Amino acid sequence: MDHHDGFREFVLARQQSLMRTAYLLMGDAHLAEDLLQSVLSKVVGQWSKLSRSGNPEAYTRKALVNQYISWRRRHRPELPSAHPPERSTSYDEATLDRIVLRQALAKLGRKQRAVIVLRFWEDLTEAQTADVLGCSIGTVKSQTHRALARLREIAPELMDLHVEEVAR
Repeated sequence: MDHHDGFREFVLARQQSLMRTAYLLMGDAHLAEDLLQSVLSKVVGQWSKLSRSGNPEAYTRKALVNQYISWRRRHRPELPSAHPPERSTSYDEATLDRIVLRQALAKLGRKQRAVIVLRFWEDLTEAQTADVLGCSIGTVKSQTHRALARLREIAPELMDLHVEEVAR
């Protein structure tokens, strides 16, 4: 019996969700792939312990957010465009909304961005988000409040959108 039994199945089952989280955190598909690969290489080393006694998905998500926060400290920040691309007949409203939302998310601080991604895209509760971030529920609430206020300021045109519409 291999001590990595189940890891491949876990990755196959959760890869899209974890990649989506990584992408929303990083704002770039290639950097998100690097982030996820880095985290999964650490998770596989802990797999036998995680598969017996823990929640591998929660551990992986927490590791993903922690690695993201750590990387953001060491690497230069993203430089999003101040304006969305010109409207083209190949873009529909939902596509433009996603572009504007990604640009707005890129302007948030790393912890605020992490809170927004975990709460509204990953649909975690305040308690689950606090656990992933290693902070209090009160901190999650205040960071969420500040992040939403900042998003309203940065991109008021997104006020009428529903997260489900943009996430598609």
